[in-house]
Amino acid sequence: MIELTTEVATYFPYAEVRPFQGEFIEVILEAVKNGRSALIEGSNGLGKTIAALSACLPKAEENDLKILYVARTHRQHDRVIEELKAVSRKLRVSGVSIRGRHEMCLNSFVTRYASDARSVMEACEMLKARDRCPYYRSIEEREEEYSDLRHRIALFPCKASEIQKICRRKGFCPYELVKASLADVRVIALSYLYVFDPEIRNVFLKSLDTPMQNIILIVDEAHNLPETAVEIASSHLSLFTLGQAKIEAEKFRYKDIAGFADIVRNEVERATEKIGKETLVSPEFLLELVHEKAGVDEPQKFFQHLNAVGYLIKRTLLADGKYPRSYIHAMGEFLSRWVETTGDESYVNVISKYTSRKGLPTAKLEIVALDPSKITAPVFSSVHSSILMSGTLQPLEAYAQITKLPEDTVKRVVPSPFPKEHILPLVSCGVTTAMEKRTPEMYGKIVSRIEEVVQNTPANTGIFAASFEVLQALCSSGLEKALKKPFLHERRGMSSRENESMVADFKAYASRGGAVFLGVQGGRSSEGVDYPGDEMNSVVIVGVPYAEPTPKVKAQISYFEKCFPELGREYGYVIPAMKKASQAAGRAIRTLEDRAAMIFLDHRFSTIYCQRFLPLWIRDNLKVLPDKDGVIAEELAVFFRNGS
Repeated sequence: MIELTTEVATYFPYAEVRPFQGEFIEVILEAVKNGRSALIEGSNGLGKTIAALSACLPKAEENDLKILYVARTHRQHDRVIEELKAVSRKLRVSGVSIRGRHEMCLNSFVTRYASDARSVMEACEMLKARDRCPYYRSIEEREEEYSDLRHRIALFPCKASEIQKICRRKGFCPYELVKASLADVRVIALSYLYVFDPEIRNVFLKSLDTPMQNIILIVDEAHNLPETAVEIASSHLSLFTLGQAKIEAEKFRYKDIAGFADIVRNEVERATEKIGKETLVSPEFLLELVHEKAGVDEPQKFFQHLNAVGYLIKRTLLADGKYPRSYIHAMGEFLSRWVETTGDESYVNVISKYTSRKGLPTAKLEIVALDPSKITAPVFSSVHSSILMSGTLQPLEAYAQITKLPEDTVKRVVPSPFPKEHILPLVSCGVTTAMEKRTPEMYGKIVSRIEEVVQNTPANTGIFAASFEVLQALCSSGLEKALKKPFLHERRGMSSRENESMVADFKAYASRGGAVFLGVQGGRSSEGVDYPGDEMNSVVIVGVPYAEPTPKVKAQISYFEKCFPELGREYGYVIPAMKKASQAAGRAIRTLEDRAAMIFLDHRFSTIYCQRFLPLWIRDNLKVLPDKDGVIAEELAVFFRNGS
């Protein structure tokens, strides 16, 4: 076991270092000391959060650098602050977690109508400019009290929820208070968007009052970053927005815009009649439509006109006490972006059909980004160091290439601290969800294998299917009837609140004989939730979650093939699927005390090709079982008996 250096030990708040945690710390410490980046895979239970913080804090304190710790969930942000509170019991260290304006805002006018981060930002700025927000106004009216509160928050680690509670009581704006304290704190826990969305980053950096080169960036759950980066760079325009833009234009008497929106909507609707689920279109599709059908000779100038009109409408609405949303502005922004990305092979244009929130068929135009590095590379090349960590990053070279990490990035896989006898990864041969094998007989066989798992699992069993289609097929094949435990499953279109409630119900069964939960790999329940102890004794992975080979997916593969010859399919198709499967498989192992069985119900996981994309702690312990009834039951019986 590696002993901590004095500088790290100063910031490490625990009496004992976990197995391999010292190695994890050492990799980060050396990278940060030398201004390099590090890409590190480390499994759950390693204590990655405090390892990263204690390795980065010495350099940050010595050279007055900021530490930005980005993660996806509020729970992860809170964990950072909790660890800093543990550190602060040894010596003073400051930190805050920051949430989006929507989550922190106390103004019901904004929270009632805001639909996304950008609309919240715009509404907030307009309200402040017109002195229409009482929470912002109180900052000026009670300046001394506000200043005192800001200084106190900058002294100790503080969660966003704690700041919000204080502000609710005192009548201040919590978002502004956090923003005002950023320049004075050492560590900030926040979402990916603050760092990687260029527009949001530009606003955020003004409050931070720190140049990019003085930032140490820690990216938690970094396996999510490529997908998030692509989402940031992509945009869409729905038929609904076009329809609302027409209504808005008629209301404010912009006949030219109303006619334009109507023509675009009708042409997109007509185009969708000739396609399946989605189709690629050339950039000229829209430009020709605008020129020939709508009679616009200078598209870019007209789109700028749409933006200007939309902004004027927003100001008018706000002056009337209404929420400043403009569909004309949204339409103008999208169309301007369409022109900007024309000719750039890292984008494709798509028309796609989908089902609306009301369950009705509709369609949208999309600008789909194919290159995550367009978003990530400018950040990585600007900061002092980037530390990217996750339990599922292999192959590291592929990740580094896709995101364009600096050439001298340190790449390391740290061994798992889990005792081998605590995990039982199994592959069951004879079953698969491969498209050509999806028959009633195959699904019946998979249900039989799941029944074996559930009957031999002491408490809760989690099942994660390759897709919603596979989930529905399992339900149609009598899965619930075959089980002798309560059964809960995800449904398409579930709200996050409904999903959280269902997961809580499932966890509660852990102490009451157990239940079975059926979800989807890559979904909320398979990546954003932990199931320690009896909350999930066994996890079943049904199928490899390869994406449907849609035109978008094929375009992604083709783009990566151009960038990385002979690796396009691997980078754009195989690796994303295996990461989803690995994330789902790891849900049941969260602490060093946990014991869990992972059963992969697809023979493809037994192949060397697929196994090389699994985390080492699974791959090195994986046992391939023959296509025979009862063998899973035998393995589980021995495993759980030995652990009792």
